[in-house]
Amino acid sequence: MRNCHAWIVRDEDHVKREIRVSKEASRWRFQSKRADVETWTYYKVPLEADLISFLEVLDRKYRRRRAAHHDIILANQMLAELAKTDE
Repeated sequence: MRNCHAWIVRDEDHVKREIRVSKEASRWRFQSKRADVETWTYYKVPLEADLISFLEVLDRKYRRRRAAHHDIILANQMLAELAKTDE
C-alpha cells in the first residue's frame, strides 16, 4: 500500500494548487497541480514551502495516529538535505 498525503493551498495569485506526496522506496515523491493547468508537475527536489507544509500535515496526522513517526523522520531528513544544498 502506498503512503499518500494530499492538501490544497492557494498560490500568490489566488489560484488553488493541489499537492500530493507519496512514499516510494523510503523517499517522498512530490507532485502538484494548479487549478488552471491540466497536467501534474513532478518534482525531483521539492519546493521548500511544500516540504514545510508537508511536515505540518504529517505532524497533524501523527497526533491523530494516522502517520508513522518514521515518516516524520524521513521528511525532516529531506528538509535537512534541502538546506544543505541551498548553502
